[in-house]
Parts: sequence; structure tokens; C-alpha cells
Amino acid sequence: MKRTTISLIATTVALAAITGFAALTAPGGGSTAEAGAAARLPVERSSLLCPAPSSSEIAETAYTSFTPVGKAGDAKDGAAELKASAATLADTGTTPKKDAKKDAKKDAAAEGAKKPAPDKAVLALKEPGKPVAAKADGGEAPALVGTATGRLAPGWTAQQTTTVTAGGSRGVLGVSCTAPDTDFWFPGASIAKNRQDYVHLTNPDPTAAVADIELYGKDGALKTTLTEGIPVPAGSSVPVLLSTLTSDPAADLTVHVTTRTGRVGAVVRAADDKAGSDWLAASADPSGTAVLPGIPADATSVQLVAFAPGDDDADLKVQLAGATGRITPAGHETLHIKSGMTAAVDLQDVTKGEAGSLILSPAQSSQATPVVAALRVVRGKGDKQEVAFIPATAPVGERATAADNRAKGSILSLTAPDAGAQVKVTASAGTQGGTQVVKTYTVKAGTTLAVPPPVPAGLKGSYALTVETVSGGPVHASRTLTLPQDGIPMFTVQTLPDDRGTVAVPKAEQDLSVLDD
Repeated sequence: MKRTTISLIATTVALAAITGFAALTAPGGGSTAEAGAAARLPVERSSLLCPAPSSSEIAETAYTSFTPVGKAGDAKDGAAELKASAATLADTGTTPKKDAKKDAKKDAAAEGAKKPAPDKAVLALKEPGKPVAAKADGGEAPALVGTATGRLAPGWTAQQTTTVTAGGSRGVLGVSCTAPDTDFWFPGASIAKNRQDYVHLTNPDPTAAVADIELYGKDGALKTTLTEGIPVPAGSSVPVLLSTLTSDPAADLTVHVTTRTGRVGAVVRAADDKAGSDWLAASADPSGTAVLPGIPADATSVQLVAFAPGDDDADLKVQLAGATGRITPAGHETLHIKSGMTAAVDLQDVTKGEAGSLILSPAQSSQATPVVAALRVVRGKGDKQEVAFIPATAPVGERATAADNRAKGSILSLTAPDAGAQVKVTASAGTQGGTQVVKTYTVKAGTTLAVPPPVPAGLKGSYALTVETVSGGPVHASRTLTLPQDGIPMFTVQTLPDDRGTVAVPKAEQDLSVLDD
């Protein structure tokens, strides 16, 4: 009889490093985690998806790809490439409602006209710590799909920034390219007459996916035309004009995207006739507390949109964390959200000239009902308005990155809702040259620290900002990029949740063996 030793723990470690998740149960029902404390290892593979940037012929899009420098002992080899999707297809095939605007119809046609590009890398990252950039002009730029492996996988980040100087889609549209998933929440969307909102679904996999879209207004679920789901072919992207899914012109909407089969990347492109356009990224997972960081000091209008997806109503305290502490907006001390319904509140110019972050917490600590939330933020007045969105975001955690920062125009917002914290901020080398700079910041409990971030010495091109928690409580962060045009304060805000560059796996203290005759 010979004895073959199979280290199931080692197998689990490898699986976790590749997928970001693994579970292992030892004989007898006990978890192997009981055999030793969990260790954190770098992931070995990451995927990102960037939506088709615009249908405007005057659009100018900048892509930036970056991976932070890892620790000694991490993988030595690796690759990170973003490539054009197989195709950016037409709308869902539904017919726009009769009173839809001509511009919306034109946009839908343009969205479906994008041609697949050759199977070559649009953006190829060579090494950690040195971002790379590429540009695309016009309305034919496709959605991008990409994978990073080895030393370039942990913390891989890509940013897509599009500038449109005129027309219905005017604005700076910024989005951090998203990881594929099966469940997304988008409070803050709209199908009002002055809005044309698309949800972009991108499938990175070699097999087709099927997605469902649910819409929730102030009175609950809206009846939609979808009955069999939306097919998203392998390696392709599908934009869906939300107003074609229902006849109800809901001004404040929560969109829920799920998949029946496969996985997708999802993000909403919102366009307002008066206030321009930007991307609305998914809210953090439903939670009893929500932090929405980085409201600009000069915001002229701030609207909070929230949704309670569970069976219980939610009662929340509404607070603004500014430079010196928390305050309660007059007249908006609390917010009641009925189960399955979207609630919206106009906070007006809540920041009053001082940058801040919105914190939602249970009105009664004993009843923490999960919610999702986002802010619609407007800067400027009259015909010089510009809109951006700030979704609720998870903490920075161990590390988070925002790519595509410029020598001027970036603001980093750091919020410590509960306890003070210290964070390290690294400004990477530039895409065309420069030397990284590191700076440490202290954030007091209950405050928001909004600062121009450090800039690399001798910067040429754009650069990445990496935020790491050094000590203290959780920190939530966002980066605001302002690119003014003709007196319009065009801007976009990206949040910085943990990059999930590492995964917890159990330490191997014993081998699990099988006997082989």
C-alpha cells in the first residue's frame, strides 16, 4: 500500500489567489481556517471592463491603466491588456416610447453602430508602478475588456475619461473600469423627459450571458417590457436605453441589474438636457450605513437618492462630514425609505462652500436596515451647469487606486466616519515621465479632508493615486477631476473602494491525506 499526500489547503490557496474566493471544509465538517489563522495572498488574475465611451463624434477619450508596486516575494511575471470587445451591439430591440426625444433615438442608433475593432491591445501595461495611457476620438470607440495576470493582477486599475464639449452628452464622463459581477444597484438613474440614461452591459467571457433589469420608482417596482432577460453575447457589450423599458417617466429611479447566466460589467451613462452627462457607477452592496465621499465645496445642488431592497423600511440619520466634524443638514435630519421604494431628497447647496461627505446611518442603532444610495451633484448655474454622481462606497481598506490624475484639477477626499485614521498616498510616476511622491495624511474622526493630492516630481502625462490605510478606523475616499471648458466647471468623481488585490486563505498547518492502494 502506498500513501499519496494531497495538500487540499494548498489547492485552496491557489484557487483563492486566482479567483479571489475559496472555501474548504475538512473531514468532519470543520473549516480548515480552524487549523490556523488566515493569511493574505495576492490575487493572480483580475478582469476589468470599460463601457463604450460615447456616441458623440466630438468625444475625446483618455484611457489609463495602472497596477501598484507589490511586495517583495510577489509574482515576477505577468501581463495586463485591455482589448476592444467583439462588438458593441444595438439597444435591446424594444421600441422607444412615442414621446421620446429625437436625440434619444439618434443616440440609440449611434450606440448600435459601433464596429468591432481588431483583436489587439488598446492598452498594454508592462510593469507595476508605471501607468500607461492611450487615446480614442469620436463616437466609434468600442467597449474594452481586459485581464491582468501575475504581478500585474493585484490592484489593477483602469480609468476611462471622456470629454464632450457640446451637445446633449456634453461633459466630462469619468468611470473606473469595473470588474464583472452578477448583481449591481444604481440609485440615481432617471427616465424623466430631460434625461437619457443607458445601462451598459459588457460580457468578458467566451459564453453568452443573460441579464435582468428591474426598475424601482417612488411607489415601488415599475412594470417593464422585459420578460425573458437581455442576452449579452460572448465578449460583447449591449447598451440599454432605460426609457424603452417602461412607459412610466420616473424622475428618480433605482436600477437593479442581475444575471441569470454568466456575469457582466454594468454602469449607467446618464445625460441631462441642462446639466450635461457623466457615468453613474454601482453603489456599494446594501448596508445599514452608507458613506458618499467627496461633495465639492462649490456644489450648487446635491440630491440624495436611496433605496431599501429588503423587507423592512429604513429610517436613517443624514449627516455631512466636513473639515471640522459632522453636521446635520437643516430640515433633513432623517430620511424614511419604504421597503422596495426609491426615496429622493434635495439637499440643495448643502456644503455651503466647504467640501464634505454624506454619511447615512440608522436612526436607531438597534435597527440597521440595508440600503443603497447615490448623490447627484451639480456645479455651476444656468447654462453653465455640470453634473456628476457619487455612489455609496466601501472603505479604502488595505489599498485603493484612482488612475488618470493631471498636474492640475484633481482633489482627493478622505473621510473617517467613526475613528481617526492615518493614510499613505502615493503619486505614481507619470505616463510619460516623472518620479513617484509619497505623502502621509491624518484624518480626524467624523471629518472629511479634501486636498490637492501630491504630484510626481517632473510629471509628464497623467498619473495614478494609490491610497493605503496605515492605522486607525475605516477611511472612505474619492477623487474629483475638474476639466473646465468655456466657463463650465466640467468634472467627474470616482470613489476608491478596496482594490481586492489580496485574498484571505488559511495557513496550512497540516496536510489532509488520502490512502491509495
